[in-house]
Amino acid sequence: QVQLVESGGGLVQAGGSLRLSCAASERTFSGYAMGWFRQAPGKGREFVAGISWSGGSTGYADSVKGRFTISRDNAKNTGYLQMNSLKPEDTAVYYCAARNSGSYYYSVTEYDYWGQGTQVTVSS
Repeated sequence: QVQLVESGGGLVQAGGSLRLSCAASERTFSGYAMGWFRQAPGKGREFVAGISWSGGSTGYADSVKGRFTISRDNAKNTGYLQMNSLKPEDTAVYYCAARNSGSYYYSVTEYDYWGQGTQVTVSS
């Protein structure tokens, strides 16, 4: 059982930056692919970014490509999402997720463990 805890959310003005962290309880976190998802009010949960177990492969939603960067530090059992040039439409609850596989995937249903989420609000 992997427990994930997100942190780093908050209120920021448009154009600003935030860095989200996802701390994992499992020492074998390095064996899991990781993803970041978000859910805005009244909308479904959507893929934002994913990273393979080694960090060698990453992927992004078109809406965040070039602005967000996913990374991980397996020695610290922690994943990150650096968010730059934030827009009001990025406002959502952000979730990290772990997949018991070396490769990330785009679908919510492919992930085995989820954090509780952290709120990101971008004001215009």
